[in-house]
Amino acid sequence: MIQNHNIRWQHGIVNRAQREQLNGHHGCVVWLTGLSGAGKSTLAHCVEERLVADRCHTYVLDGDNVRHGLCHDLGFTPEDRCENIRRIGEVGKLMTDAGLIVISAFISPFRSDRDGVRKLLGEGDFIEVYCDAPLDVCEGRDVKGLYQKARSGELSEFTGISSPYEAPLNPEVVVHTGRDGLDVCADKVLNYLRDKNKLLSTR
Repeated sequence: MIQNHNIRWQHGIVNRAQREQLNGHHGCVVWLTGLSGAGKSTLAHCVEERLVADRCHTYVLDGDNVRHGLCHDLGFTPEDRCENIRRIGEVGKLMTDAGLIVISAFISPFRSDRDGVRKLLGEGDFIEVYCDAPLDVCEGRDVKGLYQKARSGELSEFTGISSPYEAPLNPEVVVHTGRDGLDVCADKVLNYLRDKNKLLSTR
């Protein structure tokens, strides 16, 4: 990474606490991780919908969507995967500073990358949610046919088949997306946010 010592972080007049007060809740990043087909995007949008119903300011960062723009230049090599997650972490940091509840849905297969985002965001702002679903369940849900292509050799560096997935060791929340229904999983995420006072009104 290029270092430019002439660039300094600019602190505005309005700070994070004021933005959170305006929003009526605290900002954070809810980081959903798991295999392709584990239900990350489905869960992310369900949680978002329920947060909005409670008048929370929130936004979903989805893996496919981000690769249309911010990360369109990246492939799926280990190096590109690391850079993809680094960029998302930086975006999440900015959005958290804006007082938003950010829900990210990325495979993010490497612990070191997720730990890097946790360190970047700071204590309490990174909530790791492991979407735990067996590989056979994920393959059965594969509407894009990616697992089949990976097994036939058409796709290389595919997580769970030709590239490893490193499950979280100590996530804040584990949801069994291969076993439990969507509402059960969403309840678990939302209950954690309530328990940690993330949804507590700051007005």
